[in-house]
Amino acid sequence: MALGRCFVVMPFGRKPAADGTPIDFDVVYRDLLAPAIEAAGLKPHRADAERRAGSIHADMFQELLLSEFVVADLSIDNPNVWYEMGVRHALRASGAVMTYAGRDRLPFDLAGQRMVRYALRDGTPDPAALDADRARITGAISATLDAWRGRRASPVYATLPNLREPDWKSLRVGDVNEFWEALEAWQRRIEVARRKGRAGDILTLAEETPNRLLAFEALRGAAEALRSLNRPKYGLDAVRRARALDPEDARCRQLEAIFLGRLGRHDEAAEALEHLAGEQEAAGAPSGETLGLLGRTRKDDWLRLWRERRAAGLDAAAAAKETQAPLATAAEAYARGYRAAPADHFPGINALALGRIWERATRRASRLPLDAIAGGLGWSIACALERRRDYWALASRAELALLRGEEGAALDGYDEAVAFAIEARDPFALDSTLQQLRFLADFGFAGAADAAGALEAARRQLGTLSGAAEPVRVVLFSGHMVDRPGRAEPRFPENKADAAGSRIAAELDAIGAAAGDLGIAQAASGGDLLFAEACLARGMRLWLMLPQDEAAFRRDSVAWAGPRWDAAFERVHGAALAEWRVAPEELGPPPEGANIYERCNTWMMHTALSQGVDRVGFVALWDGGGGDGPGGTAHVAGLIGQLTGRAPAIIDPKQL
Repeated sequence: MALGRCFVVMPFGRKPAADGTPIDFDVVYRDLLAPAIEAAGLKPHRADAERRAGSIHADMFQELLLSEFVVADLSIDNPNVWYEMGVRHALRASGAVMTYAGRDRLPFDLAGQRMVRYALRDGTPDPAALDADRARITGAISATLDAWRGRRASPVYATLPNLREPDWKSLRVGDVNEFWEALEAWQRRIEVARRKGRAGDILTLAEETPNRLLAFEALRGAAEALRSLNRPKYGLDAVRRARALDPEDARCRQLEAIFLGRLGRHDEAAEALEHLAGEQEAAGAPSGETLGLLGRTRKDDWLRLWRERRAAGLDAAAAAKETQAPLATAAEAYARGYRAAPADHFPGINALALGRIWERATRRASRLPLDAIAGGLGWSIACALERRRDYWALASRAELALLRGEEGAALDGYDEAVAFAIEARDPFALDSTLQQLRFLADFGFAGAADAAGALEAARRQLGTLSGAAEPVRVVLFSGHMVDRPGRAEPRFPENKADAAGSRIAAELDAIGAAAGDLGIAQAASGGDLLFAEACLARGMRLWLMLPQDEAAFRRDSVAWAGPRWDAAFERVHGAALAEWRVAPEELGPPPEGANIYERCNTWMMHTALSQGVDRVGFVALWDGGGGDGPGGTAHVAGLIGQLTGRAPAIIDPKQL
């Protein structure tokens, strides 16, 4: 993730202390504060012109709201500094450290705040104490960051326990601000990645937010996108990283339970949702969505039992009759959610569906008021569609018609929902509805089988549009380039290229890679192009992922190596099975200070693992040492170990 931003609130230039001794605050910033902030992993920033009291610019408010951290120097009673710290304390409950020098005490109102006193000599930081003072400031920042959420360090928030931080998105001021531009650009790229079905892009972008507030928003958005792409393992990782920044966010807690459920960890999902639902009900704000998700976990519990009975040879209705008690529990859990939030049709439509299934299985009337629920659903769905056309409302309207026996209206409704899902590139929505329709078809609901057939065709169409066909195997490769002429210590000399190509082909055979499988690599002279040609020879698809634009990459990583590699690049470039992806085009420009090769390695890794970690094999042409610079094969091997606990199959050029 890019460095967080630290806004420094302090006087500028030389200013007199209370005893008249001048302090050079520019030197204090340069020699003390900026290095201490950087050592804490933050990027220091201060305004470059002194502000007059009462002339507070919009950008200053944005800095005080959105900066991950604030450091203030309170050595003198500068009114602008005091005012700005008051604004920060009012806007944010934590994330500030105050420093001072040359005074014995600070005002009583700031008692209990984290402060660091530093030493001066002749108006600048005392050289004898400088290292220790820097370390104490760095330590204070790091300790405050570690206790970022839940600690109400601001005296405003500590005194007013029921005060809540404002929604930072509602406090946008001014027409242009780099924070907002960064978030909006990020959101556009996330949406493009989601529509293309590229979970790896989403995960890479989630690591590149410039601010902790934006990071939380980004990670939660990434989790939402990964939910729609049906990537629960990586969605769970993203949402847990978001929860590390804000553990109490309700939507993140709901998403975590959704992913746990989709990974088959139903007991964990149920416990998390029960806890959240209890908190919300105790606060007098029960959530239909949380209770609806809890209903889903009860449904999953029942489905496991029902499927066991089906596997034993019972038909759908007989299996439901034998498991009628947990079926009724699931229906009642959904009904509880609908009662809590009648405007939310999700728990209502599920309560109705399970209730009608219970009636068909037992041939008795449900204790739930199903006719009343159906009537309420007609109204709540109509109201939802009046406000905004939405896939889930369209699908619920179609399912309501199906459950009422209105087959024609149901089929028309599903057609409309399908068109919306294709336009939105939302395979998760289609998968979820298709699963429900197959289930209803098992119980003989008229029109369910026909609607399921239409959704299956749409799901195939959406797969074609998004290029989302999933390979059986994925192979991620990283390897050395051939040695440049005159290299002092040979690593991968040109005369070993043919032997390396044969070993790469043998490793692909050992993995079982074949036509239709996927290879992922860069396209540099040497190992990358040998791997690419070996993949193409097997009829594998290739994703060639470049850290920079194609012309620059070809100049820096191919052309200097000579005609053999230029020709190989041309062959791979023209292959029908090769798809080229360029990081600046897909992800936008790299964050400030980022290495483009390390960024590309991370992107390739997320892209490979998002296809399913159990499908991925790793091959490295690597001598086991460090690279000539950042972003080499050693970096990829480290990522493989960090993210999977595995090691690549290694081809050592020294052994060829």
